[in-house]
Amino acid sequence: MTEPPLRVVLADDQTLVRTGFRMILRSDGIEVVAEATNGSEAVDAVRRTRPDVVLMDVRMPEMDGLEATRRILTGTPGEPRVIILTTFDLDQYVYAALSAGASGFLLKDVTPEQLISAVRTVRSGDALLAPAVTRRLVERFTRHDSHATTIHRDLASLTPREREVLGLVARGLSNAEVADRLHLAETTVKTHVSRILAKLQLRDRVQAVIAAYETGLVNVGRQEPAGPSAEHP
Repeated sequence: MTEPPLRVVLADDQTLVRTGFRMILRSDGIEVVAEATNGSEAVDAVRRTRPDVVLMDVRMPEMDGLEATRRILTGTPGEPRVIILTTFDLDQYVYAALSAGASGFLLKDVTPEQLISAVRTVRSGDALLAPAVTRRLVERFTRHDSHATTIHRDLASLTPREREVLGLVARGLSNAEVADRLHLAETTVKTHVSRILAKLQLRDRVQAVIAAYETGLVNVGRQEPAGPSAEHP
């Protein structure tokens, strides 16, 4: 059975950016179902066309990409994946957008290959950006006590092993690296990550990293996540 084409909405107030991205996506068989020049148009376009992925600029007139992302992810059936577009890798709005449910971000100077890969990665349900990149955003914009030592009650549903896996993921380790560190099969780590997302009601790995910092499981300046490193599942 042939997989249906991947459907994307482009939201950016710069015509040249939209044109370039549209040409790149279409060259790989990705369908651009609508374009928007501001956040309000983006919300309307998403609700009208119900795409798989939204490429959302942060800074747009009338309604910015952050507010548009919030509205899309709280009021759209099927909740499409949102990729934030930004000019700077530490844009002050990016962290807030990730917290609102966006699945990652892209710099506008990405290569065609990176753009296509990002859209397809997000459509498959994975987080777009490497956890290490997310970590830099979290460390830059999350307000927390760097001396916190207790685990927030929201993590009480996790087992010690799951907290350990979450801590390593938040420190930027891939599933393969977590598996190597804990002497587990990579499939086992993937299962742990899936259970963490389900228990904490998180959309993807990006939000898991944010949760690890916001709850105090991992703090800036600490080199290892909390958790009994010698424990086995």
